[in-house]
Amino acid sequence: MRSFTRPASVVVGVALTVTLVSCAPGTGQGNAPEPQSTEISTDISGVDDMTLTVWDQEVRGAQNEQIEQLNAAFEERYPNITIERNSQAFDDLNTTLRLALTDNDAPDVVQANNARNTMGAFVAADQLRPLDDYADAYGWFDRYPASILQYSTYSDDATVFGEGELYGLPQTGEIVGVFYSKSKLEELGLEVPSDWAAFDEALATAKSAGEIPLQLGNIEQWPAAHVFGPLQGNTVDVADVTRLGLGNAGASWTTPENEQAAAALQGWATDGYFNDGANGTDYDAAWQALAAGNGVFLLGGSWLAADLADAMGDDLGFFLPETDAGTLATTGGTGVPFTITSAAENTDVAAAYIDFLTSDAAMEILAETGNLPVNRTAELAPDSGVLADVYTAFDAVTQGGSLLPYLDYATPTFGETIGSALQDLLEGRTTPKQFTEALEADYAEFIDSNG
Repeated sequence: MRSFTRPASVVVGVALTVTLVSCAPGTGQGNAPEPQSTEISTDISGVDDMTLTVWDQEVRGAQNEQIEQLNAAFEERYPNITIERNSQAFDDLNTTLRLALTDNDAPDVVQANNARNTMGAFVAADQLRPLDDYADAYGWFDRYPASILQYSTYSDDATVFGEGELYGLPQTGEIVGVFYSKSKLEELGLEVPSDWAAFDEALATAKSAGEIPLQLGNIEQWPAAHVFGPLQGNTVDVADVTRLGLGNAGASWTTPENEQAAAALQGWATDGYFNDGANGTDYDAAWQALAAGNGVFLLGGSWLAADLADAMGDDLGFFLPETDAGTLATTGGTGVPFTITSAAENTDVAAAYIDFLTSDAAMEILAETGNLPVNRTAELAPDSGVLADVYTAFDAVTQGGSLLPYLDYATPTFGETIGSALQDLLEGRTTPKQFTEALEADYAEFIDSNG
């Protein structure tokens, strides 16, 4: 295992103690802590021996590798702290956290998905601790750009997403784009598509040649949103997509541009571009099928890059099609943020752990293990391979394009609403107009009730 050393710039802050009015950071707090005057400290070396309970969803190969390395390094640096790790798949963690956070024995640190129905709901219920005081102490506001921190920021009543107090920090960046087999493209006589029009032509060529143009595993329902989102970014104004995705007022689903995106997705299904039974195929089975040589393209998140590369090697590529306007706009954001629960035994320890996981040195570990670090991305990009493609795309879209929010963030029920609506759209059970109307009903009802 690689040794881990924090840079001097990080170590300087270890002895910092700050007096603030906040939720008792050094002690257990229950589920609804009362504000009180207390001190926070970034020096946890003198804390009595204790166990820090952490629930995460870093279960895939590269994800698990980085967290195991960092956890071991943290325990080596702080032998007085033992990490008790509970690792669960993303969907399982979302389900179990809802019950766990109602208990005073809740974990100390949890990964809470940014969406209103998870992080937003936990904030509204006072189950997560705001982190602005620790962010000031550790310099997190300087470490992270505001465009990233907005996805972990809520008003204290959770009515506004993207403004208010900070509740979590992510380790990784995420971007949804197109994975592809280089050998398949070569056999088909195709170049990497430069824009969505060229991508449509490539899908048609692959279908005519007897290939599966697009792999999709949508039994969990959310994966199709990662296909629809980039298509939406091609036709809908990015400011409107952001309002819709964050569940903030000022936009509408029932527009010709949203219908156009829905029609494009349904057209792919009607033309037979997806694998048979995509709605009944497991998410992991779809990317594994691409890795096994069954298919040409897969629209998916950057978190799949390391596992796909392990199977496909240099045959794997990744790209973002330009929009019709010649810009880059796609779904993405951050990995699931690490948060501190209101029941945490010692929030100084919890904050030190989160700082350790997201430090400059941690970004190097993330890069070395095949993940996409949310910070220092361009600096840490590999020289070649699919991860070079992913790093380049993430840097390009965050610096000069538009990184659009995951659409399930929008309302407490929007994940289920859009998941079901997309399955119906793909099966031809609804029209693009009916699809947008179903989404508008959920969005509009939430906006009215959230005012």
